[in-house]
This record gives sequence, structure tokens and C-alpha cells, in this order.
Amino acid sequence: MKTECIGDYVKLNEKTYPCTVSLTMDLVGGKWKAVILYHLRNEPKRYSELRKEMPSVTEMTLSLQLKQLEKDGLLSRQVYGQKPPVKVVYSLTDFGKSFTPVLEAITEWGNKVVSEKGEFLSK
Repeated sequence: MKTECIGDYVKLNEKTYPCTVSLTMDLVGGKWKAVILYHLRNEPKRYSELRKEMPSVTEMTLSLQLKQLEKDGLLSRQVYGQKPPVKVVYSLTDFGKSFTPVLEAITEWGNKVVSEKGEFLSK
């Protein structure tokens, strides 16, 4: 069954897109957004935990991507305490959790590609 965008354009949060694929890629596209969502899919994590799981992302990029994902409603940022150092925990919102099946499909497809055309490496 072929799935098509229902309208000529779509609008979300005052932004207009030519199709739902464009909207989706704006929300989760780029090198790190889907990776961040993947690492938060099972449990909330602190910034430092995310950095350890994604060592090749720069601090500035991670910070900017977290802010964008929060702004778009895919994750929430909970601050504990009032004096530094405060504890900040990131978790998926219900909207963010709704993307989990897509993340699982991406992971499955990636595993298949590596199995057929590449190789899995250990540290």
C-alpha cells in the first residue's frame, strides 16, 4: 500500500512544509537528533550519560540538538535543585515516544545493511 501526503502542504507550529516527510525530517533529521532519541528510548538520562554514549558529538552540538528536540516537544528537560551543580535529566515526551517504532525500524534496517555489506566492530 502506497502512503501519500494528504494535503498539498502541511503546517505544524506555525511552519509550513511541502509534505509530511519534510516535516518529519525537520523534527528528527540531521546527524544527531535520531541518535539522541534512540539513547533516550528506554530511560531518562543526564547530559553526561548522553555524552558518554555519543563520544563523537561535540558538547555544543549535543546542547543545541537537545534544545531543539525540547522546543519541538520530543523530549522534556527536568531540572532538580536550585544551586549549581543542578541535576538535569532528559526524557522522551509522549510525542517523542511515538517515534520509537521508527527508531526500531531504522535500527533493524541499519543492522541488515551492515550484515550484508559491512561488518560489526568491537571497541
